[in-house]
This record gives sequence, C-alpha cells and structure tokens, in this order.
Amino acid sequence: MPQTKRTPAGEALSGLILDLFRLNSLLFTSGDRMVAGLGLTSARWQILGAIVAAERPQPVAWLARDLGAARQNVQRIVNDLARDGLVTFETNPHHRRAQLVVLTDKGRQAFDAAMRLQLPWVNRLADGLSVKDIETVARVVTTLRGRLESGEDPHPRA
Repeated sequence: MPQTKRTPAGEALSGLILDLFRLNSLLFTSGDRMVAGLGLTSARWQILGAIVAAERPQPVAWLARDLGAARQNVQRIVNDLARDGLVTFETNPHHRRAQLVVLTDKGRQAFDAAMRLQLPWVNRLADGLSVKDIETVARVVTTLRGRLESGEDPHPRA
C-alpha cells in the first residue's frame, strides 16, 4: 500500500497546529498569572467573557457550544463561579432543567478588572506585529475552525 505524504500546505499546517498548541498553553498560563489576584483563572475568565458576549442569559450547554468546550467542564467551572458569587442561576422558561447562567454585579466587576489588566498586556504582545498579519492569521484560524465545527471530515474512509 503506498504511503501518503503531506502536501506542502499540509506540512506547513502541521507545524502551525503544533505552534498553536504551545501558544494555547502559554496563553492560559499567562492569563492565569494575570488574573490570579482577582480570584480568577483563565478558564473562569473565559467563561465570564462568554457570558458577557452572549446577548442574553444562556444555559451551560449553549455557553459550552459557543466556547467549543465540553459541557461538563463548563458546568464545573460555572458551579465554581456560582459558589464564589460571580454568577447565579435563573429559571429557564424554555427548559425546566437547563437553568440560565447570569452574571452578578461581582462577576461583572471581576470581568471588567480582568479586561483592564489584559489591555496593556495585549498591546505589548501585539507590539511590532502588523494588523494585516494578525488579520491574515485570524482568517486562517477562522477557516480551520469553521471546517472542524461543520463536521467536515478530512479523513478518507477506509
């Protein structure tokens, strides 16, 4: 059986994927350090951000979908946020068991404080990079994410 080799684009993408894995780890570590004094972690901050970005309160499953994360992991973190008074649960008129996650004033204050810390950090991180280059990378990442989210399976069937 002939061995399939990576195309030049496949080879380049493979290297990019490995770099993205490393970058993701470094971003979470840096974020954890940045918001530790606020009683947050990167994961908690990320979920607060998803709640803020939503147009209205959503159940955990929808937040998980928006984040591309496992519902069980998001539920665990949301429960921790509720325990700490950063979110609360409200009755969902459309689903008895899937309560809506709502940001509290304390949660909004924590998120806003994290974003104030993030502002100089992200500006320093972007220093020397062109907006055009950043936008190009964003388009590539968005395209790849869309292909994976759509269920487009690049694996040949045996």
